[in-house]
Amino acid sequence: MGSLSALNHPLQYPTARRDVSVIDDYHGVKIADPYRWLEDPDAEEVKEFVQEQVTLTESVLKTCDTREKLREKITKSFDHPRYYAPFKRGNKYFYFYNTGLQAQDVLYVQDCLEGEPEVLLDPNGFSKDGTVSLNTLSISEDAKYLAYGLSTSGSDWITIKVMHVENKIVEADTLNWVKFTSISWTHDSKGFFYSRYPAPKEGENFDAGTETNASLYHELYYHFVGTDQAEDILCWRDPENPKYMFGAGVTDDGKYLLLYITESCDPVNKVYYCDMSAFSDGLEGFRGRTDLLPFVKLIDNFDAQYQHIANDDTEFTFLANKDAPKYKIVRVDLKDPGSWIDVVSESEKDVLESACAVNGDKMIVSYLRDVKYVLQIRDLKTGSLLHQLHIDIGSVTGISARRKDSIVFISFASFLTPGIIYQCNLDTEVPDMKIFREITVPGFDRTEFQVNQVFVPSQDGTTIPMFIVARKNIKLDGSHPCLLYAYGGFNISITPSFSVSRTVLTRHLGAVFCIANIRGGGEYGEEWHKAGSLARKQNCFDDFISASEYLVSAGYTQPKKLCIEGGSNGGLLIGACINQRPDQFGCALAHVGVMDMLRFHKFTIGHAWTSDFGCSDKKEEFGWLIKPWEQHPETTHSVPIYDAVDC
Repeated sequence: MGSLSALNHPLQYPTARRDVSVIDDYHGVKIADPYRWLEDPDAEEVKEFVQEQVTLTESVLKTCDTREKLREKITKSFDHPRYYAPFKRGNKYFYFYNTGLQAQDVLYVQDCLEGEPEVLLDPNGFSKDGTVSLNTLSISEDAKYLAYGLSTSGSDWITIKVMHVENKIVEADTLNWVKFTSISWTHDSKGFFYSRYPAPKEGENFDAGTETNASLYHELYYHFVGTDQAEDILCWRDPENPKYMFGAGVTDDGKYLLLYITESCDPVNKVYYCDMSAFSDGLEGFRGRTDLLPFVKLIDNFDAQYQHIANDDTEFTFLANKDAPKYKIVRVDLKDPGSWIDVVSESEKDVLESACAVNGDKMIVSYLRDVKYVLQIRDLKTGSLLHQLHIDIGSVTGISARRKDSIVFISFASFLTPGIIYQCNLDTEVPDMKIFREITVPGFDRTEFQVNQVFVPSQDGTTIPMFIVARKNIKLDGSHPCLLYAYGGFNISITPSFSVSRTVLTRHLGAVFCIANIRGGGEYGEEWHKAGSLARKQNCFDDFISASEYLVSAGYTQPKKLCIEGGSNGGLLIGACINQRPDQFGCALAHVGVMDMLRFHKFTIGHAWTSDFGCSDKKEEFGWLIKPWEQHPETTHSVPIYDAVDC
C-alpha cells in the first residue's frame, strides 16, 4: 500500500533485553525464556518497551501516502445508519441503532413497532474518551427494569447497574467483580442471577483490567433490585473445582433455573436444574442463609454440550452434540432423567447451528451447509419439517423471538450484503417473510464485486473451503495484493460477513480478500474442530498454508503481495505460519495472538484454552506444543509483523 512497500532499509526495532538466566525444565527438556520479564505489563521497563514499539509503528505508518485517503474512504463508508433486530419484553420493543459514526450502538425503546422510539441507554456518554462500553444487558420480563454491564478499556471485568425503564432513572445498585456472566431475571422482576468472582482479600494488589492472575472460583449469585451487593444470595459455587465457570438461565415459564457448568472452551457442559416454584417463600427465603440453592444434577459429566430450547413442565428440549458431532435436538422428562429421545436427528452433512422455540409449538432451526446458512421451520413436538425459509447465500447473524412470539426477526448479512432484518409472521399458513429494515452503505455497489467459494486440498488431502472476494472480472495475473484471514479453533465458524474496510481495500486498491475455513473451527461440526486441536493443531497451519499456495498458483496474488491476518487463536495461527513458511507471505497481522504456548495457561482465563491447545504441565501435551518449533527452529526470511496496526 503506497510507499509502505517501498521501505528500502531494515526497520530498527527496539532492543529487547535478554535474560539468559531464565531456564525452565519441562519433563527433562530445558527451555530458555529470556523474555520472561515482558510478562509483567505494569513494570516500567515493559511500559517503555511497548511505547518504543508504538513509536516505531507510527514512524512507519507516516510513510504510507495512501493512509489518509484510505481513512477518508473508510470513514465515509462507515457513516451510515445501522439497525439491529428488535426484541420484545412485556409490551415494549427494544433495539440498537447507530446513526453512523457513533463509537457505540444506542439502545432504543418503543411501545410498538410503529411507535415513536426513545433513547433508553446511550453508551457513548459513559466516558469522555469512549473507553467505557456496554458489555451485556438484560431486560426484566415485564420490561420494568434494565440491568446492564459496563466494561472499561476493553476489560473482561464489568460493573452491573440497574435502570428503571419507564423513567430512565439509574438505581443505586452497583455490582462489582463480575466477569464471564449472563444476566437472567426472575419473572417477578424482583432481581436477577449473575456470575462473579470473589473480591480480592484486603491488602491484595489487584487492578481489575490489567492483572494477569488466573481467574478462579467463579460463583453464581442472585441480586434483589434496590439492595446492596453484600446482601446478594450465593446460589452456587464449587471450591473443589476452582476452574469451573457458571452460567444460569430462567426458563420461559419462569419455573426453573438452569445452571450450566463449563471448565474449558470445549463444547461440553454439565446441566443442573432448580425448581424455584417449590420455594414456599421464594428466593427471599434464602436471605441470610448459608446453604446453596437445591440444584438437581441432570447432566453431571463433560462428555457433550446441551443448550436449552424449551420446556413443557418437566419435559425439556435441548440442542446437543451427544453422540452427534453435527448436533441434534433431544428431549428428556425430568421425572425420568435416564430416558432421552431424538426429536431431530443429526444430519449427515449439515451442522445444526441453532434452534429457537417460537409461536408456541414451532421452532426455527438454522443449519450450516458448506459454510452457508439454511433456515427451517420445524414442529417443536415432533421435529418434523414444516417450511424452508429462503435466504441468500450468507450468514444468519441473529434470530430474535421467544416462544410466546408469532413475529420473528431474522438478521442476515453476507460479503456483499451490509445487513437485512427480515420480519417473519408465523401466524399465517405459509410463513410471511418480508424485509423489515435494510442497511445501505453510501457508494457501495455490490455489482462491482464477485464472490467465489473454492475447495482447496490441504497437505493431507482434506478439502478446505475458502471464500474469495474480489472486483468483478479481475485478471488472474498474480498482480493483486491479497488479504487472507482465518481463525481455526474452539469450534468457532467463520461465515460470510460484510466489512466496510475490506470492501474499500478491494474497490480502491484492487485487493483480494479471502477467508479460509480451516480445521479447528466448527464449520463441519465437532469432528472438524477436533481435527485441528491438541495433537492435530498442525493441521490448522497446513490448511492455511495450502490456502495461501492456492491463491498464488491460481494467479490471484504472489507471496510478496500476500498479507495474512488472524486474532487471538488466529494470531497464534499467523505466528506459526510465518515461522514455518516465511517465504510464502509478505506481511502478517497477528492481533492479540496466543504466542507463548508453554505458559499461556498460567494467566487470566488461559487455563480454559488448554482444551484446544493442550498444557505444557503434561508431558505428552508438552510434546504436541513444542513439536512445531522443533520442526522449524529458525527462519531465513524476514516478514513484517504488525499487531493490531491501524492502517
